Amino acid sequence: MRSEFLKKVSVLVAAGAMAACGGGDSGGGDPGGDAGGGEAPAAAQVDPATVGTISGTINFAGDSPAPTAIDMSAEADCAAGYGPDGPMSNNVIAANGRLANVFVHLTGVSGGPAPSGSVQLDQENCRYMPHVLGVQVGQNIEITNSDDLLHNINASPTENRGFNISQPRAGITSNQSFPLAEVMVPVRCDVHGWMQAYIGVVDHPYFGVSGPDGSFTIPNVPAGTYTAEAWHEAYGAMSGSVTVTAGGTATLSFDYSSDMAGAHVPLGEPLVIRHGEHGIEVHRGAQD
Repeated sequence: MRSEFLKKVSVLVAAGAMAACGGGDSGGGDPGGDAGGGEAPAAAQVDPATVGTISGTINFAGDSPAPTAIDMSAEADCAAGYGPDGPMSNNVIAANGRLANVFVHLTGVSGGPAPSGSVQLDQENCRYMPHVLGVQVGQNIEITNSDDLLHNINASPTENRGFNISQPRAGITSNQSFPLAEVMVPVRCDVHGWMQAYIGVVDHPYFGVSGPDGSFTIPNVPAGTYTAEAWHEAYGAMSGSVTVTAGGTATLSFDYSSDMAGAHVPLGEPLVIRHGEHGIEVHRGAQD
């Protein structure tokens, strides 16, 4: 199946190279000058007659945990951006039998059209927006501080090199990217402990994130049968099979439940770097 997929992708990319469209601006441009900057490559066009769409739903059964209040009293400007109940935790958003912020991606595949622009990660009212996002390998992530106060962005990947950058005032933008596929990369702000986000990095464009209604869409998928994986920060990962037909829309659903709370959430063990008498040693696991 993998060789068949790569053959189809090669045909699509070759066709796109003959009639290339300009790089888009999804998620904004790329001002700033940190790692990952520069103009994004042009996206390859795809023939809609050769690809299909995956339309999916993340179902949720049972009671979701009650949101807890976040104490932002030290950041009055941020706290003012919320309603009368104040800021509440948002690591689990489940309503009407649906679950948000689930990252869904095809596994065992690679290639496809190149990324068509930057993806934005904003810091607004002392929250990362969005909470969960997906990018392709090498795709620029434009990280912006919209709050007029200090934030820092601490990304702690397993396969990639992490970064920890400071943005002390509103309007600062930094550009970052990851050269290796990794699901998922946790991001936090060391200044505000409640600020967390997760980035799914894959080496193809076939991924999506469920919205508040639990729905997600993965477009322009070459016809074939695939395994898809869903990931949620509190309820873990699961996989399912989906068959895509040319010009058609395949449906895919994942069923989470409150009974899955506390499930193993794959993030990998952290990289540990030690400076010893034999030089630098790198391995996985907790620091002794």
